[in-house]
Amino acid sequence: MHDARTPIVAPAGGSGDPRADLVERWAARHGVEAARRLAAAEDLADAVAAEIVPANTRDTYAKAWRVWERFCADTGLPTGEASRGALVAFVTWMLREGRTDHAGYAPASAGTHLAGAVVGLRTRGHTVSRDDQAAARKALQGLTVKLLQQGERRGRGQAPAATVSDLRAVAHACPDTLTGHRDKALVLTSFHYAARAQDPAGLLAADVRLDHRGLVVSVLTGKTRHTVRDAKIPYSHDPGLCPVRAWTAYRHRLATDADPRWSTPDAPAFLAIDRWGNPTGGLTPDSVTRAITRISKRAHVPLTWTGHSLRIGLATTARAHGKDTITIADQGGWARHSRSLHRYIQRTDGWDDNAAAGLT
Repeated sequence: MHDARTPIVAPAGGSGDPRADLVERWAARHGVEAARRLAAAEDLADAVAAEIVPANTRDTYAKAWRVWERFCADTGLPTGEASRGALVAFVTWMLREGRTDHAGYAPASAGTHLAGAVVGLRTRGHTVSRDDQAAARKALQGLTVKLLQQGERRGRGQAPAATVSDLRAVAHACPDTLTGHRDKALVLTSFHYAARAQDPAGLLAADVRLDHRGLVVSVLTGKTRHTVRDAKIPYSHDPGLCPVRAWTAYRHRLATDADPRWSTPDAPAFLAIDRWGNPTGGLTPDSVTRAITRISKRAHVPLTWTGHSLRIGLATTARAHGKDTITIADQGGWARHSRSLHRYIQRTDGWDDNAAAGLT
């Protein structure tokens, strides 16, 4: 930042620092003091932009940058140059030996790291052209096809979908404790509004409201453009699988067993609970995923659920029951023409709406 008492003189040809060059132009146009204030406003905008990035996105970017730094160290390339050749070499290296155990990344992970590395480069003031990034993407796609042709299958694949039978087993296996009631409410409500792991972790008690027809869950939705949608969860015909009754029972048990501060409207909707049954704070997305895995193991459900299993389960089950894609999209917070939703419902439509059915 320039001192207001020091004249700002633009160097011939620019400084090479876009922000510094911008401040120089502001100083020439509006004066030094105005340039200082505009620069401070830019700093504030940067801070706000950093603050509103979700924590899991920041973690993804940080991990991708570490991968980029390892690549540059291994190959002797500078970290601040993202030429076409460097980016293509990056995706090639990731698929061949990029992991810390010197195995290759799954193509999906390589694509995520490429995107994150590009963000990291641009954030640090380095230029990455769209054409060079596109060339790296094209190389990644082509190399992925080569791996498939060679019989290599990497990655976990799509998360397994939770079924109604799975939900029944989970509900029956939940003990009559505060943790058991929390688990049952977590699974059943998450299934019925197609939750990602971060969704219940971000809810406050006030975000879940009782209606005479069921529950209204105000959930933050969207990966890049965030909005709040009110997902409506009706009472179920089967009381043992009813998310509304499970939520009510959990909140009643919480009010009975725990300190009153955990039942206030601004407390987390779903609480972390220690082995002695004491709430310790709100769940995080990672702890939601771990809880879902632990709950399914306790119920001997033959699935290793991930944070998306309940989300996929709602989409596939609703489609199997004849719900149209717009209704499913609205309930789960997908865009109405979402590609991921289309992939989920193909699991059902592939058999029930099959061009080969009945031909022979």
